[in-house]
Amino acid sequence: MRNYQETLDYLFKQLPIFQREGKRAYKKDLGNIRALCSILNEPQNSIKSIHIAGTNGKGSTAHMLASVFQEAGYKTGLYTSPHLKDFRERIRINGKMIEENEVVGFVERYQEKFNTIRPSFFEWTVALAFDHFGTQKVDIAIIETGLGGRLDSTNILSPELSVITNVSFDHIDVLGGTLDKIAFEKAGIIKSETPVIIGNDSGQAEIFIQKAAQEKAPIHFSQHQPIVEGLSTDLKGAYQKENLQTVYWAWRQLRSMGWRISYPQLLKGLKSVVINTALRGRWEILSTAPYTVADIAHNENGLKGSVRQINSIPKKTLHLVIGFVNDKNFEELFYLFPKDAHYYLTQANIPRALPLKELTELAKKRGVTFTSYESVKKAYEEAQSTANKEDMIYIGGSTFVVAEAL
Repeated sequence: MRNYQETLDYLFKQLPIFQREGKRAYKKDLGNIRALCSILNEPQNSIKSIHIAGTNGKGSTAHMLASVFQEAGYKTGLYTSPHLKDFRERIRINGKMIEENEVVGFVERYQEKFNTIRPSFFEWTVALAFDHFGTQKVDIAIIETGLGGRLDSTNILSPELSVITNVSFDHIDVLGGTLDKIAFEKAGIIKSETPVIIGNDSGQAEIFIQKAAQEKAPIHFSQHQPIVEGLSTDLKGAYQKENLQTVYWAWRQLRSMGWRISYPQLLKGLKSVVINTALRGRWEILSTAPYTVADIAHNENGLKGSVRQINSIPKKTLHLVIGFVNDKNFEELFYLFPKDAHYYLTQANIPRALPLKELTELAKKRGVTFTSYESVKKAYEEAQSTANKEDMIYIGGSTFVVAEAL
């Protein structure tokens, strides 16, 4: 019998993990997850769900909606990825992570049958989440896609509502090099006669409209609705304004469908996301003197928003603890950050990380002030020891850099 850590080690070895390995871990069909769920007696069909896709903001939006449902008294499942510190962050009910013994027990029960299918780590995890939510009889499960939408392992749901937060460039080696192609993949979560909320269509509205028409799905674009005043959240990133608008219009749709969530419950849920769901890494303030922020923004659209907020904050000196993954357009991302800062260059401890040597060469090319560190921990410690109380420290560039700093 394995213990919890041995079980995790087993799961992590089940074919490449996209978050660690990149493109070669991506599987372009839903056959495996359908086969797994058949073994499990189709748990995805026993739960009501909301399915969320998008380039940026889908994790925050998922956590916001989960918090709102919790405030309304619903037993709420939440599935997100990747995790930052603990695998069990991916699977929660009312904010509580799945128990270690439940992870161990699931793997022990189904390992032999699953091995005939050879599922990936992500497929194992999605199957575990669906089974857990079904067994625990949640009232609603908020399910975030891992990558894209159309071919994502979560896309065997028949949800109450679909939500697509936005479309921008990310994972272009997998999803395609144009916004049209990326939007097509995101639109793949739109289901027959199932309402869909689009946050920011990024000029791709026609693709979503066509897909919705094919599926006879009512479609609503929250960005084209009047800005809703009075909404606020305990999530500190300025970029959350767009997510708030999306969640508000999702709430309006859910109310029209019979879900009993009052406006005061909506407001309280939005202001209690961190308490209710334990979300981390979204403009998370780690210290006020020096002002220290960890933020998982990791693509062009996301980082532009973060840099705007960096520039808006009064400070004497900016210290940037930065690392990237090697399958991004990292040179373009690097140039988004202010040149007038001290850079602490590093790399996360994953195979997919951009090698420190390449990042160092890029910093030399740009002519910024920098030092290099083999570990995120060392880079962060050096920034902390160097910065004055009037300074600012920003940790980011990659979800995995943030994870190792927290």
